[in-house]
Amino acid sequence: MSKKTARMHLLSSLVLATAGTFGAMSIASAQDTIKIAYIETLSGPMANTGDLGLKHFRYKAEQINEQGGILGKKIEIVPFDNKGSPQESLTSLRQAADRGIAYITQGNGSHNSAAIISGVERHNQRNPNKLLFMNFSGVDPVLTNEQCSFWHFRFDAHSEMKLEVMTEYMANSPEVKKVFLVNQDYAHGHQISRDTKRLLPQKNPNIEIVGDILHPIGRVKDFSPYIAQIRASGADTVITGNWGNDMTLLIKAAADANLNAKFYTYYAGGLGAPAALGDAGEGRVFQITEYHRNLPLEKGKPELYDFILPFDEKFAPINWYYERVGLQLDMLKQAMEQAESTDPTKVAFALEGMTIETPYGEAYMRKSDHQLMQPLFISMLTKDVKYDTENSGLGFKTIAEATAEETATPTSCVMKRPSL
Repeated sequence: MSKKTARMHLLSSLVLATAGTFGAMSIASAQDTIKIAYIETLSGPMANTGDLGLKHFRYKAEQINEQGGILGKKIEIVPFDNKGSPQESLTSLRQAADRGIAYITQGNGSHNSAAIISGVERHNQRNPNKLLFMNFSGVDPVLTNEQCSFWHFRFDAHSEMKLEVMTEYMANSPEVKKVFLVNQDYAHGHQISRDTKRLLPQKNPNIEIVGDILHPIGRVKDFSPYIAQIRASGADTVITGNWGNDMTLLIKAAADANLNAKFYTYYAGGLGAPAALGDAGEGRVFQITEYHRNLPLEKGKPELYDFILPFDEKFAPINWYYERVGLQLDMLKQAMEQAESTDPTKVAFALEGMTIETPYGEAYMRKSDHQLMQPLFISMLTKDVKYDTENSGLGFKTIAEATAEETATPTSCVMKRPSL
C-alpha cells in the first residue's frame, strides 16, 4: 500500500469515526430531550401569530421542565418558519424529520395543516421512524373528516363545532336580524361562509344574510371598502373567522368608520384587536374560545393566575391566549407517561380516547377522528371585568357556554390504524 493510499484510508477512518461520534451524540441528545418542531409563520405580515404561539409553547414547556419533564426528559420547542405557505410547511417538515424530530405542531392556516397531514402520511408510509402531528389551531373540519389521519390530532374545536354554538346563541338573540360575512379566501374562510349560510336559516329563518365577502389572506392593508359595503347592506351583525393582522385591521377599520354593528368572531381576543377598538368595542365584540382572561375567576379557579399572570407580565401587552396549547402539552405528557414511552405510535394509541379534566370542564380526544372535545365559551368585550385584554381597558366576560359533549358534531372519518 502506498503512503498516499494509507493516508486516504486513515482519513476515511477518521471521518467515519467522527461521524459515528456525532451520530452517537445526536442520538444521546434525542434520547435526553423530547423535541417538538413548531412549524409556523415567523416572517411576513402574519408573523405576529407565529410569534404568539411560540411564546405559549415555550412558556408551557418551561413549566413542565421545571416540574421534572416527561419521563425524566425535557421538552424542547424547535421553531421552523413556514412563511405562511403549504409548500414551505412541507419543507420545514422534511427538515424536522431529517433532524430526527418526531413530534410536529402547527396551527395557523388550515391550508398549512392539510399540507403537513399529507406530508406526515407520506413520510410514515415510507419510514420506520414515525412522525406525530399535533394541530393546535387549523380548524377546517375536513382535517378530521375526509382527510383524517391516525397521525394527526386536533386540539382546537373545528370551525363547524364553533359555528354550531355561536349560531345557536345568535338565533335566539332578538337584535340579530341582518348578518354580513367577512372571511379570508382559503379553506377556513370558505367553511365559515358555507356553514353560516346553512346553519343560521335552519335555526332562525327570520335572520337575513345580506353580504358575503372573501378577501385575500394577509394581503389587505385597508379594510375600509369592506366596511363601506357592510354599512351599505344595513347589517347589524358581522361574522368573521379572520385572524392575525386581518382580524386587527378589520376591527380597526370598523372602529375608525364608527360602524354600528356587532362582530361575532373566532379571534378578536388578541394581537391588538381589542386595543384597536377601544371604548367603541364595548358590548359589540364577541368571540368563541376555550378560554379568556376572566374565565378562571368565573369558574372559581383563581389559583390558575399563578400560571397565567406571570406570562402576561413577561410578554405584556400580550396575554395568555392559547389555553389549548397548555392542554395539548398536558395531554402529550399524560399519553407518554401512560405509554411509558416517547415512541410516536405508542403515544398516538395512548392519546386516542383520552379524557382529561381541565379547569373549565372535562375534555376528551374522540377516538374515531382524533378531534378534541372541550368546553367552549362565548364572551363579550366589556369594561365590567377584573382583567382587561392587552392593556385595552376592556376584557371578555362569558355570556354563553357549551360542554365538551354539547360541542360534538358527527364525523365522516374512516380511520386507518397501524398495528402496535
